[in-house]
Amino acid sequence: MSRKSDFYYGNPQNRFWKVLSAVYDAPLPCDIDSKKALLKANKIALWDMVTECDIDGSMDSAIKNATVADIDSFLSRYKIKRIIANGKTAYRYLSLFPQYLPLSICLPSTSPANPRFSFDAWQKALLFL
Repeated sequence: MSRKSDFYYGNPQNRFWKVLSAVYDAPLPCDIDSKKALLKANKIALWDMVTECDIDGSMDSAIKNATVADIDSFLSRYKIKRIIANGKTAYRYLSLFPQYLPLSICLPSTSPANPRFSFDAWQKALLFL
């Protein structure tokens, strides 16, 4: 659904936008412009760790032949205080850049398929920013 909507966390069942809305006491964004506004207002950048891959469906476990993003070029341009990996797969790809692990935290995926999701962990990490 994210690929179809051409923006992050496009599945309405994904908890990502609901978490941001709750933590920052903001209305739930319903379109891309309001999602971008919520991110900008809270100084949050989103970045895909995988730029290309073969995937059938949307499960991270289905990712094959991944091309990892050039996170160095992104982080060299901006003053990033904290990197939050949305789930273990994102963190595994981030771990290919060990120099950024001191800034990083791996949080439970906001995917609706993750039964171990923790709002409290997300709230604590986001309020730390």
